[in-house]
Amino acid sequence: MSVVCESNINCSCNKAEHECKRVVITGGPGAGKTAILEIARKNFCQHVSILPESATILFGGGFWRHDTVTGKMAAQRAIFHIQKEMENLVEGEATSAIALCDRGTLDGLAYWPGKSEDFFREVNSTLDNELQRYAAVIHLRSPALSQGYDHSNPVRIESASEAAHIDERIFNVWSKHPNRIVIESSQDFLEKMAIAIRAIKDQLPECCRGHKIRELGE
Repeated sequence: MSVVCESNINCSCNKAEHECKRVVITGGPGAGKTAILEIARKNFCQHVSILPESATILFGGGFWRHDTVTGKMAAQRAIFHIQKEMENLVEGEATSAIALCDRGTLDGLAYWPGKSEDFFREVNSTLDNELQRYAAVIHLRSPALSQGYDHSNPVRIESASEAAHIDERIFNVWSKHPNRIVIESSQDFLEKMAIAIRAIKDQLPECCRGHKIRELGE
């Protein structure tokens, strides 16, 4: 389900319903998505919803993580449909002006163990259809081991080099999106976080852009 932001900030907009805009926060393993979305959850107003990562829901709930072609395909089909239905839920309830998505439907293509045309056939969609779902894509690049790659997440099984390879595949998957913002890794994560939060704010409705971010000293 979506998580409505938990801050006490009151938005000047009193509309009961909104046309929800979807914004993807993506990147390779260890890129900082979880931390940045947590900052957003704590500091943005009630018109912003945070959608959790579908893969974490799936594998954290006990879905078999088999390292076979059949296993990988089954997982990516399931992740795709979980992601899509969460997005449909937020859109249908119409209470959020923006949905920040921890990955988007196209991320699964980067993990797909076959041809891209097979992926789209299996999920009954096209590249153009999935690109059009999202108003913006914010790509956080994975850090190298020397930049502090974090292996503490129990669901994360990739090494730093594997994370970099996945990050590049995700980078290529979203390359045709007309509104993609790429944020390079940095030795100073606070700097990277500040750039990411500014990129998110740029996607918010005007009435929701005045949030002060405590973690950034605002």
